[in-house]
Amino acid sequence: MTKTIRNITIIAHVDHGKTTLIDSLMKQSGSFRENEIVEERIMDSGELEKERGITILAKPTSIDWKESRINIIDTPGHRDFAAEVERVLHMADGALLLIDSAEGVMPQTKFVLSKALKQGLKPIVVINKLDKADQRANEVLDETFDLFVSLDANEEQLDFPVLYASGRSGWATKEIDGPRENLHPLLDLIIDKVQPSKSNKTKPFAMLSTLLYADSFLGRSLVGRIAQGTAKANQNIKAINLQGEKVDEGRLTKIFRYEGTKKVPIEIGEAGDIVIIAGLEKANVADTICDLEVNEPISATPIDPPTMAITVTVNSSPLAGTEGKKLTSTQIRDRLILEAENNVGITFNENENKDSFVISGRGELMLEILLTQMRREGFEMTVSPPKVLFQKDNFGKKLEPLEEITMDLDEEYSSKVIDSMNRRKGKLIDLKDTGKNKKRLIFHAPTRGLMGYTSRFLTLTKGTGVINRIFHSFGEYTGDMEGRRNGALISMENGKAVAFAIFNLQARGEMFVTHNDPVYEGMIVGLSSKSGDLEINVLKGKKLTNMRTQGTDENVVLTPVRKMAIAEQLSMLNTDEALEITPKSCRLRKLLLSSNERKRQSRAKAS
Repeated sequence: MTKTIRNITIIAHVDHGKTTLIDSLMKQSGSFRENEIVEERIMDSGELEKERGITILAKPTSIDWKESRINIIDTPGHRDFAAEVERVLHMADGALLLIDSAEGVMPQTKFVLSKALKQGLKPIVVINKLDKADQRANEVLDETFDLFVSLDANEEQLDFPVLYASGRSGWATKEIDGPRENLHPLLDLIIDKVQPSKSNKTKPFAMLSTLLYADSFLGRSLVGRIAQGTAKANQNIKAINLQGEKVDEGRLTKIFRYEGTKKVPIEIGEAGDIVIIAGLEKANVADTICDLEVNEPISATPIDPPTMAITVTVNSSPLAGTEGKKLTSTQIRDRLILEAENNVGITFNENENKDSFVISGRGELMLEILLTQMRREGFEMTVSPPKVLFQKDNFGKKLEPLEEITMDLDEEYSSKVIDSMNRRKGKLIDLKDTGKNKKRLIFHAPTRGLMGYTSRFLTLTKGTGVINRIFHSFGEYTGDMEGRRNGALISMENGKAVAFAIFNLQARGEMFVTHNDPVYEGMIVGLSSKSGDLEINVLKGKKLTNMRTQGTDENVVLTPVRKMAIAEQLSMLNTDEALEITPKSCRLRKLLLSSNERKRQSRAKAS
């Protein structure tokens, strides 16, 4: 056993270098053998995390440094996974606040810092990526101090230590132009500034469950910091919820500790350490796992409510079952319940027949990640358009979720972006000149108007803009908002699309299908350039005759089909439409596939 334990969390805006910094810390502290092959971003364990370069699940690791063990918790940087950050802060005694030396203070920096300050943590500020050509470390430090002041930090928190670093290059220094050798100054500062974990080892065992993992061998695995006492293998334990009611009882079958990226089994877990325990079947996140004689739960931060919901049902299209293996409502239901258990940011509801499931989450990225994971696991499903979750105040007034949007863009695009945000009922809060003909715009806008807006923003700024969004508050309902202006181009027939037909229909609007793509009646195969839906036949081949002249035969040239992410496709849906998701394809469709049924429904509405 090491003499002291330090628990520290790394908090930052998305893509400010948390995971890369942890890589360098682990390499320099001797966590790996000299000849060991180590891949980049070790802590990004999931496929989607590696592909997108973002942290989705919070994960602890540990390193040994100068007679101390430092438990480091890597946290997500995106607003949609904020529920992970809120819980993880309970395990930490200190925090590293990482800020990009060029981008400076961003919305998520503000969010995670406010949570850390409320819990009384004293952050160490690390201004990262100092090797960037456009770094402005001095200005960023001023912005950071202003942020601490605006978040009502106390005097101790305002007296924060500062280091300048490059996580990728593996160095940290106390001065901007100081020696750039290694990360030892950062490790020494953690030992110096973060207090060793103080916990009473003589009291009965108690631990707040903070993270939950499903393990195929151990079953339900709960991660948390031991608040008091010691945990021993085979001792009898129970789980109590925040109200003090017992929810589970059993035997502590296994205890693990993090050493580097590995989970190492131990016989005894001591107070202050972060451990993984197995043996309980029903205990959940925010429950207190404790000795049988403990009856007082450990307090936990309430998690912010979800702001968006989608309805998931079985795939009912004519192509159902041709690409996926998991098709039934029971399989979909079990998978969604498992997700709701593992991810506190998601809530699950179902109808009486148990064939329609409502999943609510923090934002479109969280829901998109879930749908993408299910897709890769072989599921087929139909997903409704996202709905924003409204609330009512004490006077019965309707409230809707508002977001704070921060945009960094070239000055020439600012008028177009402001105009597009005005259409989405956004209010311009601040406009700053950040130098080099660049502007920073800050808006408050309803979540309803921002679904799929990221792709629209990138189009307006020709891919050069940076947009960040974060939940701000529930505000007064801003009235009806105009939906999609373009009508849908709807297939009339079942079969495979023909290049000749698509070529002649391209003038009608943007096509979503190309030659030989399977289509069916009621499937949306494109967007019309005008309002109002239009039924078209993409199966119509060329009439073959034995007459050929050079003037009558046109060369068939098809416009390439735009690749759209699930979030963008969901944002395009009207209320009478849905998205069919399979392992290989995502297809927009009408809820009612038959043209006659759609006409009957519209007549019934009109009467």
